[in-house]
Amino acid sequence: MTSLERLFGEQSRVHELEPIGVIDIGSNSVRLVVYEGAVRAPTPVFNEKVLCGLGRDIASTGRLGSEAIERTLAALTRFRSITRILEVKNVRAFATAAVREAEDGAEFIARAEKALGIRIEVLSGEKEAKLVAQGIMMGFVAPDGVAGDLGGGSLELIDIASDRLKQASTLPVGGLRLIDATGNKIEKAQPLIDEAIAQVPWLSQGAGHPFYAVGGSWRAIARLHMEQTNYPLHVTHGYAIPTLEAIAFCEFLRKTKKLSGMSGFDELAKARREVLPYGALVLERLLKTLNPSEVIFSIFGIREGLIYSLLPAHERRKDPLLSFCAEYASLRSRSVEHAWELCKWTDPLFEPPGPKETPEERRLRYAACLISDIGWREHPDYRGEQSLNLLAHAGLSGIDHPGRVFLALAIFYRHVGASQEHAAELSERLKSLMSKRAQKRARIVAAAVRTAHMLSVGVPGVIDETPLSYDGDKLVLTIPKSYAGLDGERLRRRFETLAQLVEKVPEIRIGR
Repeated sequence: MTSLERLFGEQSRVHELEPIGVIDIGSNSVRLVVYEGAVRAPTPVFNEKVLCGLGRDIASTGRLGSEAIERTLAALTRFRSITRILEVKNVRAFATAAVREAEDGAEFIARAEKALGIRIEVLSGEKEAKLVAQGIMMGFVAPDGVAGDLGGGSLELIDIASDRLKQASTLPVGGLRLIDATGNKIEKAQPLIDEAIAQVPWLSQGAGHPFYAVGGSWRAIARLHMEQTNYPLHVTHGYAIPTLEAIAFCEFLRKTKKLSGMSGFDELAKARREVLPYGALVLERLLKTLNPSEVIFSIFGIREGLIYSLLPAHERRKDPLLSFCAEYASLRSRSVEHAWELCKWTDPLFEPPGPKETPEERRLRYAACLISDIGWREHPDYRGEQSLNLLAHAGLSGIDHPGRVFLALAIFYRHVGASQEHAAELSERLKSLMSKRAQKRARIVAAAVRTAHMLSVGVPGVIDETPLSYDGDKLVLTIPKSYAGLDGERLRRRFETLAQLVEKVPEIRIGR
């Protein structure tokens, strides 16, 4: 195993993975997610949600609604059949705030366990907060800030520092609970929210750090914001909004009397549209108190936190982005070994006197190298565009949106080259999300991969013997005599493009 593999995770073990199912019985929704396996970058193979509204009447009656119970039991019966068909032997189920607080919660759990055929854990507020924190750790690299998971019954607030949960609080301000407590009069909700938030003295410690927003209502707000701003990348995970802009948008959502007809609003489920203004109000009041640097939305939450809790320490230490890319390369590339070689082969390009590279830029370069060949099966005329669309919208974690666009454009340029004749419309729109420096780096990485493939033809064991180096104002490619026959016009053209991008003179040397 190479040092890179030791640092970022072993090569693919997809065929060894045992699927794991997670059933989340929440206050508003009930969901089944089946993951490919318990790994650092888990891939869902099945995902189904039913909006049952178990916690709709908790504030006024203290009990679960009878109609909601029957809908939930029907969903659980279906989930049991699905896991049997998918041959998922490891299924974990848990219930959150509504069931935890309801007078008839124990009675419901008995019926639900009978429907599912497995034990259901009723999470304490402390355990729920811990799993949310671990979900954020699963989805981001070294998160440092406050995370909030807004459900139908409660809001979990967690102070996170890298891989450590510092403090946590549970507040009774979920969307359904607020609707019930106020008689669906949103003007009565603000005092309840402010009173609850005031009970969390440690919130001030999160000022100036990111706020990680988890939960269906808040993800809906992110999607609506994308629609209103014509944002070119419709991916919720990692979507970031400056704090003042987020506050203003939340104020707009909860003050607007009629949201129907607003771009993206009518596509939301009816049950989600109902709680959206309350979710916006909770986020607005929370941000005004917390004063974070920005709001970052996460699709990783309590379910992914459960997967994270099952991982051994060595798996947790892996980089989620590079783990995903290595697995993806093993599934879609001609050779994952060659992908690892590209990481090392491109290292000398970014050593003095070449372009400077931060640790995060180096990490993104490795990711690009690992996935550089995933489009090889596509028609040659469309490899660039297909790869661009795939990577821009892939289920990546441990990466922000500019980084995601860097990967997509690097692989796009790897196929289309320096020519702009076949530039996709999406590529031009995505450029607005990244700096000029990052755009140039994407072209450099792409040109390097194009050069490497002219030498190796995608086969491992070749580029290790054809190193790059700098010699004064020259970029040198050394080819051993045993591979001298690989020299040719197309190789020289691609190498010349690479040298121009790093502002050096190209020179190919045939060694002994």
